Amino acid sequence: MARSVSVIMTDDLDGSADAETVSFGFGGVTYEIDLGEKNRAKLEKALAPFIEAGRRVPRGGRRRGAERPGPSVDRAAVRAWAKSAGIKVPERGRISAEILRQYEEAH
Repeated sequence: MARSVSVIMTDDLDGSADAETVSFGFGGVTYEIDLGEKNRAKLEKALAPFIEAGRRVPRGGRRRGAERPGPSVDRAAVRAWAKSAGIKVPERGRISAEILRQYEEAH
């Protein structure tokens, strides 16, 4: 017995037929929604000024910021140096990139 299965994509907002999946990102989160032609046009119109002013990010993920020092940096030494230089540095936890940059420039 032969069997045929059909998948009908409908708009997630209004249930209209002939929808296509649209991906978009906001706040570091990627979303997908199935939209028909009318709602896709609404989304494109709403996002147009932000897309025009924004920067494209490579598909591999987030943009890379300034290079961080590798694990070879002695965090205790950085903290000691910062304290001796009169720079406020936390006793524990993350050391800011600015302090690490200053340390590297001084050494």
